Amino acid sequence: MRLRYAMVCSSNQNRSMEAHAVLKREGFDVASYGTGQHVKLPGPSIREPNVYDFGTPYKQMLDELRRKDPELYRRNGILPMLKRNVSVKTAPQRWQENAADGTFDVVLTFEEKVFDMVLEVINLEVKDNHEEAAVGGRLALQLCQELDAIENWEESIDDVIINFERQHHRKLVYSISYY
Repeated sequence: MRLRYAMVCSSNQNRSMEAHAVLKREGFDVASYGTGQHVKLPGPSIREPNVYDFGTPYKQMLDELRRKDPELYRRNGILPMLKRNVSVKTAPQRWQENAADGTFDVVLTFEEKVFDMVLEVINLEVKDNHEEAAVGGRLALQLCQELDAIENWEESIDDVIINFERQHHRKLVYSISYY
């Protein structure tokens, strides 16, 4: 059974986009979102983040940061991340404004505070760095493949979650709602 998936993190930049890219490459019906008020990327210091509105094209962010300090943003992984994002979709989208995108069968979040803002979700806790995002993207793919492989996922979700947790030594938090 083919399910429709949403990947959600805070800014729709790193964790949700890595998982989106991995699942999209494997042919899944997937979208990604952020739950924050704005999109935040690291800046020259912790007090100077780069802040954008949701809907600002990834290409615009990429070009702007290339002009500001290409060495800094290449070294901290922001430029390669934005290049990946450009190849996946046009701009970050906000979860709270996704009604036009329709409904999803499964929503994966990558941080507990994001999980708390979304219903009908599975949270796979992933640290917000490039290495962990890559691991989280692969784990999200594997979990989605397992869900897609079962006929009635609503009846089998507990077994899938338990097996996934045992295999990967990661605790998943999930909430299933029927409507």
